[in-house]
Amino acid sequence: MSVFITWSDDLSVGIEEIDEQHKVLVNLINRMHDAIAQHHGSDTVKEILEELADYTKIHFAVEESLMRILDFPGYEEHKDIHDELLEHVVMLHEKVVSGKTAISFELMYFLKSWLTKHILEEDTQYSAFFLATGAKPQLKKKSWITRLWGS
Repeated sequence: MSVFITWSDDLSVGIEEIDEQHKVLVNLINRMHDAIAQHHGSDTVKEILEELADYTKIHFAVEESLMRILDFPGYEEHKDIHDELLEHVVMLHEKVVSGKTAISFELMYFLKSWLTKHILEEDTQYSAFFLATGAKPQLKKKSWITRLWGS
């Protein structure tokens, strides 16, 4: 598989559970990029885009739950950003499925940009707060999410 986004410590928020979920998102985008580059056909790419949209919903729900549980003061603003990003991903998926938009490398660069920008600019804002309120940086057991999706 070609690597479009390389996971690095720069993308880590310092909380293994969230990092593992971010790695799944990176993997899904890399799979989609690979499918486009190798001309696997629109059905395969649409399936991966649908999986990305579904997984994004799960990931955002986990982050938002942690924000509510730990009483993160920036919850409302972060949720608004999640809602906008998710709306955009769902809209892209609908356009691709309806044939109004072709899946292209331009779409891939958008996905790469929103993921890395969101992690680096938005998600890093909550990580220090989570750790200060008692979140554990390391998992004692394998994450449920990686058992389902792997990273």
